[in-house]
Amino acid sequence: MDENDISRIIVDAAIEVHRALGGPGLLESVYEEALVEELGLRGLNVDRQQPVPLSYKGRLLATPLRLDLRVNGLVLVDNKAVGVFNPIFEAQMLTYLRLTRLKLGLVINFGERLVKDGIHRVVNQL
Repeated sequence: MDENDISRIIVDAAIEVHRALGGPGLLESVYEEALVEELGLRGLNVDRQQPVPLSYKGRLLATPLRLDLRVNGLVLVDNKAVGVFNPIFEAQMLTYLRLTRLKLGLVINFGERLVKDGIHRVVNQL
């Protein structure tokens, strides 16, 4: 299964989570936990809140990057639950992809009335 196959499953799972929880209005952590459960039901392996060590000029920083989700080791997911999407979220995802040397990330904003309008695909040399 490649990044595109995984991302299709993630999108379908996010739509199911949003529908089952009644739409926007909950905390980001609630959507994240439900999405982890839904992805597991669909047979995907999900690492949640995984720390990624960061170095600066050869020195390890004390504060690691925390990824919301890494799905099947190939796709990053950053969960949001905001009323207004900020384009900086996509720039952040591109930074996360570069730091982890991964090719595909999804920023999912569960704060949208229709979550399909809040799914943003970010690629890094895919």
